[in-house]
Amino acid sequence: MIFATIETPGTPPRPALVKNGRVHPLPFASLREALPLGPAEVARRATQESFAVEAARFCAPLQPATLRDAYAFEQHVKTANQNRGRETPEEWYQFPIFYFTNPNSIFGDGDTIPYPHYTNALDFELEIAVVIGKPGMNIQPENAQEHIFGYTIFNDWSARDVQRAEMKVGLGPAKGKDFASSLGPVIVTGEALVDKSVRRPGVFDLEMIARVNGREISKGNFKDIFWSFGEIIARASDNVELKSGDVIGSGTVGTGCLLELTKAQGPWLNAGDVVELEIERIGILKNVIGAKPE
Repeated sequence: MIFATIETPGTPPRPALVKNGRVHPLPFASLREALPLGPAEVARRATQESFAVEAARFCAPLQPATLRDAYAFEQHVKTANQNRGRETPEEWYQFPIFYFTNPNSIFGDGDTIPYPHYTNALDFELEIAVVIGKPGMNIQPENAQEHIFGYTIFNDWSARDVQRAEMKVGLGPAKGKDFASSLGPVIVTGEALVDKSVRRPGVFDLEMIARVNGREISKGNFKDIFWSFGEIIARASDNVELKSGDVIGSGTVGTGCLLELTKAQGPWLNAGDVVELEIERIGILKNVIGAKPE
């Protein structure tokens, strides 16, 4: 099943089921409100009224309750550490790492991303994210799938110069990350991906591609993730209840950002650049970079 938040001329954003090239509105104020019911029940409540997907604009699929981002692709982690002149910390191999970022600066497909005045090193990050549907605490990896409502594309926009300075302090990124995150264009449920399963909790064989101004510059695969979403969810829910609407990113797929591709030297993104992140079976998340303030 495929779910989205859509907008049509004269109507505000509303949640919908996407099926066979048609959009069926859902009787909920937001998709986040529907998540606890589970995908099957939410789909059952879709209206018979429908219209072609071409008639709708796809917004960010939901406003997250919280937004965590993991650091789970080994290739990206190794390269990032090499760029900092060090080896990958041995602790990275002991448990999944994640940080909290801003759930209130969310952008969707087609939105313009504001260029922060404080950076000269704007970057994208090609990631996949899970949306939590069923709440839970102390979730075991093998049970994680029943708590995942679905999967979406995640772009963790980054101000690399600011991030670099912050990381020297040892607390992690903050202003280097909190200005923008993109999600969308849809949320795809696990049952729609079952033929792509690699028999690891919450992981599928899905190609991931990044393009800038129409040129492919990065290619990876979700199946190459070191820490599965099952393991990430187990770590995140250890003694903490995950809530409906929590979103957890995978971290950047190998080669999935300019930091890796340019050995942290740039060139970086410029105003007017068009960034497209594509994940097989989920779609393309497209954004344009806005003008940098004087």
